[in-house]
Amino acid sequence: MAKFESTQWSLVLRAGLDGANARQALDALCRSYRPPVLAFVRSRGYAADAAEDLTQAFFTDFIERTAHANAHPDRGRFRAFLLVALKRFLINADIRAHAQKRGGGMPPEPLLENSQPGADAISEGDTPEHAFERSWALVVLDRAMRRLREEARTAGRVELFEALREFLAEPPAEAEYERVARELGLRRNTLTVAVHRLRHRLRELVRAELAQTTSDRAGLEAELRELRGTLARVIG
Repeated sequence: MAKFESTQWSLVLRAGLDGANARQALDALCRSYRPPVLAFVRSRGYAADAAEDLTQAFFTDFIERTAHANAHPDRGRFRAFLLVALKRFLINADIRAHAQKRGGGMPPEPLLENSQPGADAISEGDTPEHAFERSWALVVLDRAMRRLREEARTAGRVELFEALREFLAEPPAEAEYERVARELGLRRNTLTVAVHRLRHRLRELVRAELAQTTSDRAGLEAELRELRGTLARVIG
């Protein structure tokens, strides 16, 4: 369990928001995982501008009040805790919106377009929960992929990484292996080994990302299972 003691969410759970480090950790988590919240809000039917405003208001409220009042070690997965808090926030936002409507204010507009950041996680017929889970999974994968690219850049192998990154999420056809091997001037076996190593390291980085949002090993393993299931549905 020691490896979880210094993770961002574990820090928040232990210290609430009493310490500056805990508050900074929570702020970092919120900034990293903003797209799933935006995807959830937009799939509830809000227009792009209204969804952006609600997302910003939610995180302000979450950091300043909600998390301080409710963070507890029993709620060990940041993703689940965040989603519950978001649903409660939107219920209150809807109540306020109806009150404003009765007083002459403008109600939320229906969803019209999907061009804002985070909107690519929304599919027709999606529930808000599905949009949230899909965006969350894509954020985790993207953050891990960015870290992997930075490691490749530091090692002077960024060109190889860029050539192979399309092979990391799912196995390519044999013809694709042969094509890239010719383009890079590498033996087929050498290319296979390089892809295998990158995939292995990507899995490690995904695990490290999820460890930042869980407080124990059981929570981490549960997040990994759900992430794999969600990504499998995304990749199709």
